[in-house]
Amino acid sequence: MMTHNHMTKTALVIIDVQNDYFVDGAYPQWQVNEMLERTLHCAQQAQQQGMPIILVQHIADTTQGMAPFFNPGTQGVEIHPKLLALLPNAPIVVKQFADSFDNTELAKQLQEMQITHLLLCGIMTQNCVTHTALSHSALSYSVKIISDACTAPTQMVHQIALSALSRRVELIDSQDLSR
Repeated sequence: MMTHNHMTKTALVIIDVQNDYFVDGAYPQWQVNEMLERTLHCAQQAQQQGMPIILVQHIADTTQGMAPFFNPGTQGVEIHPKLLALLPNAPIVVKQFADSFDNTELAKQLQEMQITHLLLCGIMTQNCVTHTALSHSALSYSVKIISDACTAPTQMVHQIALSALSRRVELIDSQDLSR
């Protein structure tokens, strides 16, 4: 697939958009339904552009007992059904740590697809999105965060995280994908 420039190839990585972060889940997030709609919009834009999309799913390590959320085998750990319906064939990278590269197949998959640029979105802005964007493993990519397709426990936490991230990575808007 050709993208804008023959030397760059971009992937959309959608992090931890899982049921526990929604209204009936264990840890509902700020404006999560609006964030989901913008994420679905981004995924549709990416599909139209032939851009690879990778879903990241956090599954808690319960060797030390149950986690507050994302426990294996629960409804809450599942990726949101609207996202799965839109992206039935997207690869799913399972992680146990905040950094999506940490002890996962993500780097290997990106390498196989010859990806040079990453677009990141997901939940939570201050945790898994930040740790993935600033990961040592992310240094080999040009990273952008789709800021309005991320969310956190509160608006303030979301905005503090974005402000800190803006010093290190480019923040874009979900509308930028359709331009």
